[in-house]
Amino acid sequence: MASSDFQVKELEKRASGQAFELILSPRSKESVPDFPLSPPKKKDLSLEEIQKKLEAAEERRKSHEAEVLKQLAEKREHEKEVLQKAIEENNNFSKMAEEKLTHKMEANKENREAQMAAKLEPLREKDKHVEEVQKPRH
Repeated sequence: MASSDFQVKELEKRASGQAFELILSPRSKESVPDFPLSPPKKKDLSLEEIQKKLEAAEERRKSHEAEVLKQLAEKREHEKEVLQKAIEENNNFSKMAEEKLTHKMEANKENREAQMAAKLEPLREKDKHVEEVQKPRH
């Protein structure tokens, strides 16, 4: 805008600041806007150009579809690997738990047999002593 297109009018001065009023002059018919009023005209596309654009769009669609299928296949493969690993870990855990339980049961059996033997030993000693006492002496 040129400086002749508006007027500045000072309203009042205050300690906090100043106030102004801008008065715009009416628009003249000679002024031309900086932008065109109608959009630029599109050039007419030939049948070949339309066909090329359609083929390019089809290629993009196929490429996108192939990429999506590839990602799905990778995801399924990953899921299979994770499932296989989970099954393997579960089997390993089961084997370890079974081995621990078997070891613990064997240790308990050995302890029980040792306790029984320790309890029976005094009885055997007593039986031996009784037999010796009851043997006839010559």
